[in-house]
Amino acid sequence: MPKPPSRRNKATSGASANSTSPANSVNEDISQQVDPGSATITVTAVEVPELTEEEQRDRLHLERRVERAFFEAGKALSELRDRRLYRSTHSTFEEYCKDRFGFERRHPYRLIGAAGVIDNLIKMCPNWTQNEIEDDPATVHSDQRQILPTSEGQVRPMTKLEPEQQQEVWVKAVEQAQGKVPPARIVKNVVQQIMERTQVPNAYQLGEVCQILAKDNPELRGKGGCWGIVNHVGEFSCTVRTWDGEYTVGLQHLKSYNYLPAECEQMQVICDRINRVYSSGLEESVQKFLESLGKLNRAYLTALEEKLLSLLEAEIAN
Repeated sequence: MPKPPSRRNKATSGASANSTSPANSVNEDISQQVDPGSATITVTAVEVPELTEEEQRDRLHLERRVERAFFEAGKALSELRDRRLYRSTHSTFEEYCKDRFGFERRHPYRLIGAAGVIDNLIKMCPNWTQNEIEDDPATVHSDQRQILPTSEGQVRPMTKLEPEQQQEVWVKAVEQAQGKVPPARIVKNVVQQIMERTQVPNAYQLGEVCQILAKDNPELRGKGGCWGIVNHVGEFSCTVRTWDGEYTVGLQHLKSYNYLPAECEQMQVICDRINRVYSSGLEESVQKFLESLGKLNRAYLTALEEKLLSLLEAEIAN
């Protein structure tokens, strides 16, 4: 007698006929996909609105503020130094800059020197006023716009040159940069060419006493006739220590007193003494007396000068 058909087999058979297994479904979906290499991706374009006239002016104004940040810092540092506005908290300008701004010893002087160069370069465009440059450079017509340095590094090689040479260097550097702001590398190369053209060997020695000749250098304003001790000899400049700090001075702004070694040592001691009293922040009349000592053209103090300086030293020691 034959067996009746199995329900399990029918059920299995029915399922196979009316449905697709998950594996087969996945394979079927993959087989129907388009080749990724030939797929077309639709990207919706997003329209970027043009800057309005007011936004363009704001952009130019803000960009110039960023570019001139080092210049403004140099101008501010120069005033802080010249007016000795640090004297209530610090004995020297260098200590103040290090504590307040984190500047190493030479950096504030580099910024001050760079600001002086920028002031000089601005003079090449007489149609500009200082307010136009500082407040809203976007108001200056494009054909009058002067290309100015945007970093202290671009200016640093020029600080050792005369004002006329600085202007000459910058014009040539901009030309070599095809009308754009030249990198420091180009500026340095142009400076080197001018230096080689007018090179004078540096014969100064450490410890030598020199007189500062300010001439037309704005960075040496108020220092004309002062004496200083050479404590660094560069290729085209010397760093000298005076009664109120250190200054990097070009060779053309120095004149040796030709003192004997013993006289130079004596002046070094006098310089240290004056600087110590000057940095203590005594009355203005006292400061004027110390400034007069900073312009001596002899290698000694008179008896009265020695007595007054000793009295001041005793005063700050109490």
